[in-house]
Amino acid sequence: MRAVWSETRKRQLWRRIWVALAEAQSHFGLVTPEQVADLQAHVDQIDLDRALQIEAEIKHDLMAEVKTFAGQCPIGGGIIHLGATSMDIEDNADALRVRESLDLLITNLQSLLSAFAAQIDQWADVPAMAFTHLQPAEPTTIGYRLAQYAQDLVVDYTELSRVRRDIKGKGFKGAVGTSASYIELLNTGQAPESLQGLETRVMQALDLESFEAATQTYPRKQDWLVLNALSGLAMSLHKFAFDLRLLQSPPIGEWSEPFGARQVGSSAMPFKRNPISAEKIDSLARYLAQLPRVAWDDAANSLLERTLDDSANRRIILPEAFLCADELLITARKLVEGLMIDADAVARNFAIYAPFAATERLLMAAVKAGADRQAMHAIIREHALRAWAEVAAGRSNPLIEALCADPRIARYLDPPTARSLLDARNYVGDAPRRARLIASRLQAAL
Repeated sequence: MRAVWSETRKRQLWRRIWVALAEAQSHFGLVTPEQVADLQAHVDQIDLDRALQIEAEIKHDLMAEVKTFAGQCPIGGGIIHLGATSMDIEDNADALRVRESLDLLITNLQSLLSAFAAQIDQWADVPAMAFTHLQPAEPTTIGYRLAQYAQDLVVDYTELSRVRRDIKGKGFKGAVGTSASYIELLNTGQAPESLQGLETRVMQALDLESFEAATQTYPRKQDWLVLNALSGLAMSLHKFAFDLRLLQSPPIGEWSEPFGARQVGSSAMPFKRNPISAEKIDSLARYLAQLPRVAWDDAANSLLERTLDDSANRRIILPEAFLCADELLITARKLVEGLMIDADAVARNFAIYAPFAATERLLMAAVKAGADRQAMHAIIREHALRAWAEVAAGRSNPLIEALCADPRIARYLDPPTARSLLDARNYVGDAPRRARLIASRLQAAL
């Protein structure tokens, strides 16, 4: 990703676009084949030091590259950038870089989803306590919880793929998008077929579609759509990482991120095992989430045929957004592949809290057997409140034994039946099936 957004890569693309433009112009007799061949021969000879030296004098980065390229091409140097405006080159190059970056992200996201699928399959049947309002609720399975994150990421995968398919360049439309300079070059009058042919030839050489209408730039709404998709990805990864941080805290202690044998958690507290990778994900995701607003302003405030007040921030937000997203995916994949599940902690928390959740099964079965629902609810609540007090005092949960021994319940459900109903391991609904279904869909799609 750094290579895609490097100065060298940018200038390579600029030169490739100038060559494609010259090749199309040669077809229409505007430049000679010898001039084109000269440009082709020197297209890869990036001299960044020379270009920056010229830029320091003339204060224009693209013209500095034109002069550097022209200085290397004794035959073709004089026709570089013929009829073009800066954004005919820069915006098409940016579209190519955005598309290339999206390809990298989509590939990394596929790898992450594959890692999720493997973990979902492995843990689909293993029950664990679910939490609502950060309070123990009812059982779920570890695999089903993982499937929630994967499901969100599939939405991101779909959106990133859609945005990637729709990426367009400015095309070659000149200073305000009217193509006047190219019409003048071709000397073909208004709405010429050859003008369309010129733009089509160049864009085909770049393997890039162009917007039908543009100003001096391509519509800046495209940047906003791209950054929105990246922000959506960041949102999904932030939730996964935040949940992991909660589950790694010792009071729960069920999940943890990989921790190397020689890894140090704190300079002051040698015992610490901080979730630094998950915290990094949340930190970068929080930053990335803010960038669509800048792109929104760029699009909304691009007055008339263009203003230059988007240029400086686009040099920051585009590469940084993609670098953030790339690092998020790389880090998340390591977390998912190396995810550590403490089965003992899962079982411990389940033993403490699951009996409370299983009382709903007991209540429904008793009512089916003829009990009054409200009276039975009051009986279970009575025992549950006493059991909560015991748990809060650090003692084992007495709820199952108390309920099985209550004669008011035994009138409707014998103790073995009640005990079976209070085994919350069987109260996870269809979570295992749904988890496996998502895992199989991921594997089939990837």
